[in-house]
Amino acid sequence: MENLEKFYINGRWVTPNSTKTMPVSNPATEQKIGRIMLGNGTDVDRAVTAALTAFEEFSQTSKAQRLSLLLRLKSVTEARFEDLAQAMRLEMGAPISMARSDQADAAVGHLQGFIDALEKLEEQITLASGDVLVREPIGVCGLITPWNWPMNQIVLKVVPALATGSCCILKPSEHTPISAMIYAEIIDEAGYPPGVFNLVNGDGPTVGAALSRHADIQMMSFTGSTRAGIAVTQDAAPTVKRVTLELGGKSPNLVFADCDLENQITASVQECMFNSGQSCDAPTRLLVERACYDQALDIAKRAGEAIQVDAPEKEGDHIGPLFDKIQFDRVQAMISAGIDEGATLLVGGLGRPDGMEAGWYVKPTVFADVSNEMRIAQEEIFGPVLVIIPFENEQEAVAIANDTPYGLAAYLQTGNPERARRVAAKLRTGSVHINGGGINYGTPFGGYKQSGNGREGGMMGLEDYLETKTLHGLT
Repeated sequence: MENLEKFYINGRWVTPNSTKTMPVSNPATEQKIGRIMLGNGTDVDRAVTAALTAFEEFSQTSKAQRLSLLLRLKSVTEARFEDLAQAMRLEMGAPISMARSDQADAAVGHLQGFIDALEKLEEQITLASGDVLVREPIGVCGLITPWNWPMNQIVLKVVPALATGSCCILKPSEHTPISAMIYAEIIDEAGYPPGVFNLVNGDGPTVGAALSRHADIQMMSFTGSTRAGIAVTQDAAPTVKRVTLELGGKSPNLVFADCDLENQITASVQECMFNSGQSCDAPTRLLVERACYDQALDIAKRAGEAIQVDAPEKEGDHIGPLFDKIQFDRVQAMISAGIDEGATLLVGGLGRPDGMEAGWYVKPTVFADVSNEMRIAQEEIFGPVLVIIPFENEQEAVAIANDTPYGLAAYLQTGNPERARRVAAKLRTGSVHINGGGINYGTPFGGYKQSGNGREGGMMGLEDYLETKTLHGLT
């Protein structure tokens, strides 16, 4: 962590202009593990200048040259795999087994997905009109990533910029800077020219806003809360730059009586609790057909009680802490709201799990008999909290599922393939997971409504970083 108090600008680790600091803490122990510098507008200007200069040459590189660099990037990422996993264990409390299998794995998996997409990308196409369509890098990009899936989101933004010939400034979450610092070291070792990639730490109102407002940045890509995404969009509007957003969610999980109840409900509870519930697409609203409701509650109760909470450094299948006290307090407040609203507490509740005196650990919590008007059914909790809502028929299930300002993901459990297709077509979400189907690397990800715009991953993830130019009269 020798570079933790520096920024990576123009191919070097440099001393920030700003002198403002922020501690970095381990959420499992509440102990300080380091500190970062919080940048300012001058630091952003310095990074943008470097990126602009680099763009002149990097934008003219061939696809073959960029593919070669990406393959080198993959090799170095694989060599630093354990470093990335341990960083995310330390800075955000991801259990080490999961930090390897999911958090760090995303750095390799998404990269390979972009390599595959770039190989297939046609950068010049002759149209039916005879004119020529050219795809070109968009320019300098500002990238803002969250703390809950640090590597996943960094790779989904940085790599398409590098793949298309764009240059970028990354502002990672100030809460999870260690993995981002390691990734900057990886890019440096991979041999990218100075200025192509830059890293400036800081908070949203300062560095995030400076990036969004900067006249020389042509694109902003942001992942985080809907509230913060609106702020990025507003800041970007005067310069008419492209903005892509991956925001919040309150994903429904529709369970019909004709599915394998034992397996699908158990898996649904586990999926909700995964990453301590800190995933924007977590299936946090379990909608259950009335015909199997009582049976489903029994299964959900057993599954919820079986979720283990333990220290991140321990190997195995368990969940860890929330990432900080602010999030812990918010989740506690939402659990309290659910109790006050009259929902039935099946599992968990207020406070830390037994035996855990320190760390931002939360009891895996399951509420039954929830109505979709309750706060716990409408607001994103971002913790290991599941709400169960009954429905009478397919029409009501779809109505409840779509009764949310979000539209990131939906989940569907049914033994009837025709119903699966019919219901999926009616759900207003960017993805539908049917009977446990997961997301594959290279598949686009993004949402409807207030869950954002644009898509990340694979070919569609590249397209957001490309401009199109038409050539008329070329012979």
